[in-house]
Parts: sequence; C-alpha cells; structure tokens
Amino acid sequence: MIKPSKKRAFVFAGGQDLFHAVKEAFGYSFPNYDIKLLSERICSMQGWTLGDIYFYTGIPDSQDNGFWHNFWSKKLSSMGRAGIKLFSRNLRYHNQKMECPSCNKLYTTLVGHEKGVDVRIALDIIRLAREKVYDIAIIFSQDQDLSEVAEEIREIAIAQKRWIKIASTFPVSPTCKNKRGINKTDWIKIDRQTYDSCIDTNDYRLGKPRETTDED
Repeated sequence: MIKPSKKRAFVFAGGQDLFHAVKEAFGYSFPNYDIKLLSERICSMQGWTLGDIYFYTGIPDSQDNGFWHNFWSKKLSSMGRAGIKLFSRNLRYHNQKMECPSCNKLYTTLVGHEKGVDVRIALDIIRLAREKVYDIAIIFSQDQDLSEVAEEIREIAIAQKRWIKIASTFPVSPTCKNKRGINKTDWIKIDRQTYDSCIDTNDYRLGKPRETTDED
C-alpha cells in the first residue's frame, strides 16, 4: 500500500489516563496539559498534518466532588471553544481498599472510575477509519484493551486498500513503571521538555496563571 504524501492525523485522548500517566512521569498534581498544543507538537515532530482532536474524560458529579467538577467544567468549556470534540461521562464511585505506605495498614477510600470511555474511543477510531477521514490515529493512552482496535484498523486498511497507521503516545521518565505503548501500534514517547512546552496557560483550579511544578 502506498503511503500518502500528506498524512492526516486524528487524535484520540483519554483525559484521565493522560493525567495519571503525566503525574507518574513528571509529578504534576492536576491535569495541566494543553491537548491541542501537545497534539500539534507531536504531529509537527512526525511530519504529519493534524486534523480533528477527540477528547474523552470522566467528570465527578458536583455533589460527589464539587472542586473537580468545576475544574473539568471550565477546562472542557475552554477546549470546546478551541474546536476540540468532547465526550464526557460522570465518574462512578465505589469503596476501594488502599495500603498506607508509611503505616503499612489498609484503609478504605472512595475511588472514581470511568465507564464507557474506552469503548467510545474504540468506536470513534474504527468509525472514522471506515469513513476514510484520517491516515493516522494517534491515541493518548497505554491501555492494552485498545490493542484490539489496532487489529481492526489493519483489517480496514486491507479492505479499503489504503495505508493507515495507528500510534499510541505517552509520557516517559525514569519514574514511570509502565514504559510501553499499546501493543500492535507505533509508540511515540513524550519527554519532559516536550510536555512542558505544551502546558495550559490557564489554571482552572483557581483562575490564576499556570503552576509549573508540583511543589508550588
């Protein structure tokens, strides 16, 4: 299959997965990424043309966690004005046992989990491949469940007799436990310098200029 001279890339970003990966890699305590800048930077580095950006996240209900509900409401509103296509779901909460490293005891805490986000990402990647609107799907995730999507994209490429690439991108640093991308995809690693050049200038926690370290 012949590679197109101009490769159009669509981005599919799981907001919560990206935040937790960034927190582990770089120590930031809240989602301070600018997904549009980050997508533009990655495409520029690869020589690809950026198309649409799809962003998916779970949001806590205002009664469960008013602080983070307000944070995500403001951040998503800004992203929507920037032309990013948004998909959000309420987080579901349940009790989970956690171990306290300092006291070596178990305690119970309320933990929020996303429902339906990965399914929505998979459906959109496959649907848009069938519609022939992109040549490259960039997934901001390390979720191995999405490796099945990569297999499906290969089948679509064969059926359509055209070149399609699927890539997973993720932050890396010496502190990361997971340094692998999604199986059966190309891996694009994001280092600290690249990430820091794409931080959101708005702090939706307080409405003040950005904080660049976890210690501010």
